[in-house]
Amino acid sequence: MQKIEHAVAGQNGVASVKVLFNASKVKTEYDASVTSADTLKQAIEQLGYEVQNVKVKAI
Repeated sequence: MQKIEHAVAGQNGVASVKVLFNASKVKTEYDASVTSADTLKQAIEQLGYEVQNVKVKAI
C-alpha cells in the first residue's frame, strides 16, 4: 500500500493519493496539465501491480 502511495505521490502534479487496498482501488487528485492517468498507471505497473481499469472524473 505504501509503495503505491509513494510511487504515485512522487509524480509531478499529484495533489493527493489514497489507496483503498480492500477495494483494490487507488484514488488520486492531480493536475491534468502536468501529468496524466496513463503516467500514474505506469508508475503503479512498474511496481509489479496490474492496473485493470482507469476512470477519470473531471472536477
